[in-house]
Amino acid sequence: MHRSTTAITVVLGLLLCSGTPRSWTQESGAARPPAAQATAYRLDLSINELDDGKKINMRHYSMNLTDDSGTKELKIGTRVPVEPEQGKFQYLDLGTYISAKMYMNQSSLTLDVRVEVSSLASADQATRGQPLVRQMVLSGRTLVVPDRAMVIGSVDDPNSKREFQLDVTATKIK
Repeated sequence: MHRSTTAITVVLGLLLCSGTPRSWTQESGAARPPAAQATAYRLDLSINELDDGKKINMRHYSMNLTDDSGTKELKIGTRVPVEPEQGKFQYLDLGTYISAKMYMNQSSLTLDVRVEVSSLASADQATRGQPLVRQMVLSGRTLVVPDRAMVIGSVDDPNSKREFQLDVTATKIK
């Protein structure tokens, strides 16, 4: 009986004490400045493959970002073992890697983006038994107009008439 009375007294004491500092700050009139509100965006990215000007393939990726968050990454791929010397293995990361960061710069929205797409070339293109890696990289900083699709960049494949384009749309999440 004595333990339960003591426990109730301690709990009531903690509740009463925890309420006191709040009332002091409310009565003192000292108002804290409101924290800056982050704005959330959905970032839709498309990597389009064109052959002689005609779209033949498209890959879609999406991520949610805020204009005050750090860099967000999306990585999809495969780790491929390569044997540069007998019995020694190294691994190549192949696939798609996207890194993005958005922030407000005065009154405009800025996007830093890096997209890497890599794959193995056909087996007949390998040299001395080692795989040949194809890679496309687009990287840069640009101003973004929310809710408007825009081409961030494009690169030509030097071995064909193919072109790769990176499109992005930033949509404000309400």
